[in-house]
Amino acid sequence: MLALSLEEFMIELKEGAVKNVGPTNKAATAKLFSVTDATAREFGDRRVKLVFTDDEGNEVQVALFPAEAESIAADLETLEATSPVFEDD
Repeated sequence: MLALSLEEFMIELKEGAVKNVGPTNKAATAKLFSVTDATAREFGDRRVKLVFTDDEGNEVQVALFPAEAESIAADLETLEATSPVFEDD
């Protein structure tokens, strides 16, 4: 399931083209639940791309610089060591 929350978001659709209208203070949040596939790969020369897909075909892609990717890897290692989320039933 993909959930989108858009704030102060206004666009104009005209003859297949998308045009920004209104102020530039737009904000959006995307959440993808029930992920069935998650991958990591190189993205350009200096980034790591994480791709998450659910069984309905929804996809979220996130591009990270190496420091950000390393921080997430460290967070996962900490969770594996301390959280019951990673315990086998």
